Amino acid sequence: MLEMLDCYGNPSSLHQMGQLASKKTETARVQLASALGVRGPMLVPGQLVFTASGSEADTLALLGTTRAKARRAANKIVTTDSEHPAVEMVMQQLESEGWEVIRISTRGGVLDTAQLDAVLDDKVFLVSMMMVNNETGALYDLKSAFSLAKQRNPHVITHTDAVQGFLKCKFSPTAIGADLVSLSGHKIHAPKGVGALYIHPALLKAKAIVPVQLGGGQEAGLRSGTENVIGIAAFGAACAALSKRLDDDLVHMDALRKKTIAGMAALGIGVKQPIGAYAPHIVNITLPAIKSETMLHFLSARGICVSAGSACASHGKKSSRALIAFGATPAEADSSLRVSLSPYTTETEIDALCDALAAGLSSLVRMRR
Repeated sequence: MLEMLDCYGNPSSLHQMGQLASKKTETARVQLASALGVRGPMLVPGQLVFTASGSEADTLALLGTTRAKARRAANKIVTTDSEHPAVEMVMQQLESEGWEVIRISTRGGVLDTAQLDAVLDDKVFLVSMMMVNNETGALYDLKSAFSLAKQRNPHVITHTDAVQGFLKCKFSPTAIGADLVSLSGHKIHAPKGVGALYIHPALLKAKAIVPVQLGGGQEAGLRSGTENVIGIAAFGAACAALSKRLDDDLVHMDALRKKTIAGMAALGIGVKQPIGAYAPHIVNITLPAIKSETMLHFLSARGICVSAGSACASHGKKSSRALIAFGATPAEADSSLRVSLSPYTTETEIDALCDALAAGLSSLVRMRR
C-alpha cells in the first residue's frame, strides 16, 4: 500500500503513470488467480473482476446472472438458510421480483442433502451456497452439492460466497464446481474496501452475466468505476504472501481452535461445534445467562475484540439467522460470541481471552444477582 501511494495514475489512462497503475492491477489479478487455484497461461478478460467488497461481488454474481436474459422456464434459485446478509438480502430482492427462492437447511452446520436432492430440477436457474459460515465456522460440502445440481441440470449456474473460505481452506473453483466465487480482501489481511468475483469463462462467452453498476466500462465492462489500485495491489500482495504459507497457517489456526475450545470447556462455556467439516479460524461460544453484547463490551474494555454475529448485521435487533438455522434457541443465539482466529493469533492471546472471560463470568453474573 505504501509503495502504491506514489502511483496516482488511473489504470484507464494511456500516459506513463496510468499504464503503471494498469500493470500493478493486472499483476494483482494474476496473484489472486494463482492463490485461488485458477490455472492457465492467461486470464480471460472478465474472469476476475475487482469490486469494492465481498458484498458487491455477491450482488454482481446474483443480480448479474438473473438479469442477464429471460428466465423462461427456469425460475427457481436454491440457497441455504444461513447465508450472510450480502446474499440473503439479494435473495429477498429477487423474491420480490418473482423468483422462487428455496432455502436448504444447514442444521448442525451440515447441508441437508436429502432436501437439496428433492428440490433440484430443470427449473433451477441458480444455486448459491456459502463455503464457510461466518458465524459458526461450518464448512459446507459444496463439491457434492454443485455436482448434484449440475447432474440434474447442466445449465444451472453455481455460486459460492467464499469470503470466509479463501486462504482458510484449500479449494479451487474447478475442484468444487463453482461458476462464480466471491472474495474479500480484508479477510486475508488486505485493506478493507476491495473484493473480487471469479467468473467461469463459459459464462462470459455465453454473456450469462451483465453489469449491475454502469459507467465507464472498467473491469471488462462488468464493474464500472475507477479501480482502487492501492487496495487491489495490496490484495494481490496478501494473496501472494499467504498462499505460500497456507499449510502452516492451517495447522496453526487449528491448534489455536482446539486450545480455545478446551479453554471454554474449563470455564463451562458451550461451543457450537459443527457436526461435519469446519474451518479452523472460527469458534462460536454460548455464554451462560449473559447477553453477548454485555460480555462483548466487557472484553473490549480489556483490549479483546470478539463479535456477536456478523459485523455487517451488528446493528440489527433480531437473533442471528445463522445460529437459529444451526439449531440454537433465540436465547442461546442472543448469548453467543464469535471468536475469530488468524495466522497472527498467539497462544498467549487465547490465554488472555480465557482469563478475561473467567473474570467476566464472575463479575457479570454477580452483578445480575
